Amino acid sequence: MLAVFTMAAVAAILYVLWTLLLRWQHAQNARRWNCGSIPHYPGNWLGTNTLKEALRYDKERCLPLLSRHRIEKMSALRNRYTTTFQFRQLGQDVILTCEPKNVQAVLAHQFKDFELGDPRRNALHSLLGNGIFTADGEYWTRSRGLLRPQFTRDQISDLELEERHVQQAMRAMPVDATGWTMPTDIQTIFFRLTIDSATEFLFGESVESQAAALRSGSTNADDFAAQFDRGQWYAAQRARFEKIYWIVNNKESREIDRNVHAYVDRFVEAALSMDAEKKPSHYVFLHAIAEVTRDPVELRSQLLNILLAGRDTTASLLSWCVLLLARHPEYYTKLRAAILEEFGSYASPKQITFAGLKSCKPLQNFLSETLRLYSIVPGNRRIAVKNTTLPTGGGPDGTEPVYVRKGQAVFYSTFVMHRRQDLWGPDADEFRPERWESRKPGWEYLPFNGGPRICIGQQFALTEAGYVMVRLLQRFDQIEGVGKTAEGEIAMGVNLTLAPGDNVTVRLHEGN
Repeated sequence: MLAVFTMAAVAAILYVLWTLLLRWQHAQNARRWNCGSIPHYPGNWLGTNTLKEALRYDKERCLPLLSRHRIEKMSALRNRYTTTFQFRQLGQDVILTCEPKNVQAVLAHQFKDFELGDPRRNALHSLLGNGIFTADGEYWTRSRGLLRPQFTRDQISDLELEERHVQQAMRAMPVDATGWTMPTDIQTIFFRLTIDSATEFLFGESVESQAAALRSGSTNADDFAAQFDRGQWYAAQRARFEKIYWIVNNKESREIDRNVHAYVDRFVEAALSMDAEKKPSHYVFLHAIAEVTRDPVELRSQLLNILLAGRDTTASLLSWCVLLLARHPEYYTKLRAAILEEFGSYASPKQITFAGLKSCKPLQNFLSETLRLYSIVPGNRRIAVKNTTLPTGGGPDGTEPVYVRKGQAVFYSTFVMHRRQDLWGPDADEFRPERWESRKPGWEYLPFNGGPRICIGQQFALTEAGYVMVRLLQRFDQIEGVGKTAEGEIAMGVNLTLAPGDNVTVRLHEGN
C-alpha cells in the first residue's frame, strides 16, 4: 500500500514539475517573440461555465451571438473594444478573435502553423469519413487536388440541370385564383431542391425528395435526405462537446451513419463497375473522380464531404435571402425590376448564364449583403501544430502579438467580424445591399473562408443561389412574411451551417 502511495506521489510531483517547466518554456517563447499578455474571459478552472453558456445559447437558437456577447463583456471589463481574448472550456484554453489580421494569419500567412485537428475529425468522421473537410496535411492536399478540377466553370454552369429541379420546387408553390400561394415554408423547399440537384450532380441520380414530398405531402423519415439531416445534427452535437464528443454517440447515430454510407456505396459500386461506353454523356462528379482513384471508401468520403457543402450551404443562403426579402418588401420590388430588365420574365426568360449571373450587380450585391449578415459558417477554429503567434491582440492596448501554444485552439467569429461597426459603419447590423456598390472587401469579409482552404465550391453555391433567386423573382411580384418570418427576433439554427432557426414562411404573388 505504501509503495502504491509513494508511486502516486512521485507521479504527481513529476506532473507538477513538467507543467511548471512547460509554463516556463512558453513564457520564454512569448518574451522572445515580443508577445503581450492576452485578456482572459471570466470563468472557472475547468471551464464548465463556458460550455453551459454555449449550450444555453444553442438551445435559445442564437449561438452566433455568443461570441458577440462575450466580446462586449470583455470590452466593458477592459474599457476598450477587445477583439481577441482567451476563454477556458472543458479544461482547454481557447483563443477567440474577430480581428481580420489574426484571421488572415491563421488561414493564409501562417497557414502551416495551424490545422483542423482532432475536434473537427471527432465531430464529422463517423458520418463523412476522411475527406476534404476533415483531413489535414498531405491527405488534404491530395483531396483538394482531386476535387478542385471538378469545379471548373464548365462544370458549375450547367443550369439546365438546375432548371429541372427549380421547376419541381415551383410546383411545390401553387397559386390560388387570386394569384397568391398559401403560407409556405420555403426553407423546406430549398433544402429539398438543393439535395436533389446536388445528388444528381454528384451521383448521376437525384434522390427526388421534392417529387416524393409532392406525392405524399411529407418526406419519409427513412429516406436518405432525412437520414443525412439527422446525421448532421449528431455531428454538430459532437462538435459542441469537443473532447467528450463520444457521449453523443448512440445506437441511432451509428445506424444513421451505416444507412448513409450504404446509400452512397450503391452509386460508388456502380461507378467502379461501369464500362466506359455505358457512362452517361453528361458530366457526373462521381464518374470523374473515379477516373483518378478507385478506392471505394475514399470515393464515398469525398462525395459525402462535397454533398454536405453543396447542399446545406446553398439551401441556407437561399433561406436567408427570402427571409430578408420578406422583411424588406420594398427591396424585393427594386431587385425584381433589375432582374426582369436583365433576364426577362418568368414565362419568356432571356438566356440565363453563369457569366450573366455573375455580372448582374444588383443580384451580387444582394447575395453579398445576405452572406455578410448571415455567414453560412458563422465561426470556425484551427489548432496550432507548433508554438506560434497571432499578430495582434496582446498587451495593454491589444496591439502586441499573442502567443499561441502548440495544441491550442483559435476560434474566429466571422459573424462578429461581418457586423463590426468600426469595419462596416454604424449601420453594420442593417440590411443595406447598396453598401456593395463601391466596396471591395478584404479579410473582414469571409463568407467562404480564405487562404489555401478557401471553399472550392464558392462559385457553385453562388451560381445555384443566384439562378434560383432569379427564377423566383421572375415568377413572383410580391412577397409577404408570415408569423416569425415577418417580425420579431430572428432565430438562428446552427448545425454544421447557419440557417434560419424557424420556418421561413411566406406568401408569394404570381406576377403577370
